[in-house]
Amino acid sequence: MPNYRRIWCPGGTYLFTHTLRIRHGNDLLVRNIDVLREAVRIVRRSHPFQIHGWVVLPDHLHCLIELPQGEVDFALRWRLIKMLFSRAVPAEEWRSKILLRRRERGIWQRRYWEHLIRDDEDFRRHLDYIHINPLKHGLVERVSDWPYSTFHRDVGRGLYPPDWAGGPETDLELYDD
Repeated sequence: MPNYRRIWCPGGTYLFTHTLRIRHGNDLLVRNIDVLREAVRIVRRSHPFQIHGWVVLPDHLHCLIELPQGEVDFALRWRLIKMLFSRAVPAEEWRSKILLRRRERGIWQRRYWEHLIRDDEDFRRHLDYIHINPLKHGLVERVSDWPYSTFHRDVGRGLYPPDWAGGPETDLELYDD
């Protein structure tokens, strides 16, 4: 069995990817976007973190967050967000006997991806990756067409032009998963 090792950096900035257990044809996250937003709001009140970038796709999400100075426990924040979301959405998914016995919903994949941001270039590259993801997955023809993203906020802040990565001619090879 793999030995997963997490990097715990006090006050660190991380890219996270969280995926639904059943991906194909699953739009649970965008269908329940308000539930997810509320879960994030609730957790941020008791366990703060700064959101630098976020995109929610039908079956997974990517975000770039920064923990407060001296804080390392991103796992607690994610456990709470996923738990609040899972409790709030209707129980429509199929669950195995094991999940039923454990009283687990089985909405999310057990593991998630995290990457500790190393420098400004790494930060910018991952922020671009987050924002281009809907285009990469063929959900839109322009990044600005995807509503569930901090791209719109960042355009307002002057970080991106409104037509950034605007069409199918964009070189997506730079942003492979």
